[in-house]
Amino acid sequence: MIGAHRFDPTILREYDVRGVVGKTLSPTDAEALGRAFGTCVAAEGGRRVAVGRDGRLSSPDMEAAVVRGLRAAGIDVLRVGGCPTPALYFAVYQLKADGGIMITGSHNPPDYNGFKMMIGTRPFFGADIQRLGPIAAEGAYAEGEGGVEDVDLLGAYTDRLLQDYRPGRPLTVVWDCGNGATGPVVEALAARLPGTHKVLFPEVDGTFPNHHPDPTVPETLEILREAVAGAKADLGIAFDGDGDRLGVIDEKGRVLWGDQLVAIYATEILAERPGSTIIADVKASQVLFDRIAELGGKPLMWRTGHSLIKTKMAETGAPLAGEMSGHLFFKDRYYGFDDALYAAIRLLSLLARADRPVSAMRDELPDVLNTPEVRFPCPEERKFAAVDEVKAALAGREGVQVNAVDGVRVSSADGWWLLRASNTQDVLVARCESKTEAGLERLKAQLRAALDAIGIAAPASF
Repeated sequence: MIGAHRFDPTILREYDVRGVVGKTLSPTDAEALGRAFGTCVAAEGGRRVAVGRDGRLSSPDMEAAVVRGLRAAGIDVLRVGGCPTPALYFAVYQLKADGGIMITGSHNPPDYNGFKMMIGTRPFFGADIQRLGPIAAEGAYAEGEGGVEDVDLLGAYTDRLLQDYRPGRPLTVVWDCGNGATGPVVEALAARLPGTHKVLFPEVDGTFPNHHPDPTVPETLEILREAVAGAKADLGIAFDGDGDRLGVIDEKGRVLWGDQLVAIYATEILAERPGSTIIADVKASQVLFDRIAELGGKPLMWRTGHSLIKTKMAETGAPLAGEMSGHLFFKDRYYGFDDALYAAIRLLSLLARADRPVSAMRDELPDVLNTPEVRFPCPEERKFAAVDEVKAALAGREGVQVNAVDGVRVSSADGWWLLRASNTQDVLVARCESKTEAGLERLKAQLRAALDAIGIAAPASF
């Protein structure tokens, strides 16, 4: 039984726990985390926790260790097994569990792993996660002897995904599972949906032999783009490693980014729920916020991070939210958590009932010029301080407006640029957007100068 334990300080992040297996994260950490988390659940009167895992090679060992820790804290474990992250979230609701832990490295390289947690049906993040360190370090665990039960929920989850599908014309769809955790569910969906479906790489393989599953990186979508063209498909759909982030290719081979998808969904949702608040993260295009307002909605810019967005949705009653990273959240007819499989079903449903292709929906949005979300290395211990230094240097500067809700988003007549620290990797994130090429170059130069002034090299593309 695990006793007092100290975690590597880099793994307790803002909205999940994440580390490199064999370096900053081990099964011993997983057992201590399970027992510390179980202690938090028990302190709120809870007794039952659902546990799932993705397809990474280290996930079975990590899952077994988490289960040991939970049981030692007196928690009864509902073992869901291999599944996408949103299926674990669904299990918490379906089983009326008191919490959930998903063992997943999400979109990170194969040697990473980590944990996403819920307590009740709310995300466990921020100060909650920071509590785990002292509980483990002091060995201040709850004690007990919890049970364990294997639960197969993938069938019920698939049924729930299909519940909100509204049929229309048959579609041709290519799905790319990237050898991540979504494969079995996608194959089940493809077998039951109308139309023609081609599923790429559904075999769960934690080495990711075909390409890394991160739909925010255009290179990972090349095979999907070729398959869409070859099949003359209506669209292509891609998932990250644990199925909570969505990537989309239109029939012309273009990527639809997270903010463009939110704009498409918003058209339908605001027609049915006029005046609703719709949330997007600080990396989203100004085009999205303007579009929400044009449709009669209330746009709200918020911090990046799935737990942060979910919490803000609960506060505001927003029926829809999204991030540039492809996390998409529906409280409209659904639970409000980020589920890329459900978001895909909603998109197919919308497209099947439309009289135009998805490219036309994309092209309704005004054209702007922007950089992709550029991530570049910055040491873990430096990244947040770097953003604070840039923010301080901008204080009082004329001709710009600074939104500091998450990093710094600096708006001017040319458009805007963003610098923020990633909560999941040792990188800084940058993005610029303008209506003109000259404006975009000026914004990139401003961002480059801001980084130069604090001794950090800008990414090569800037």
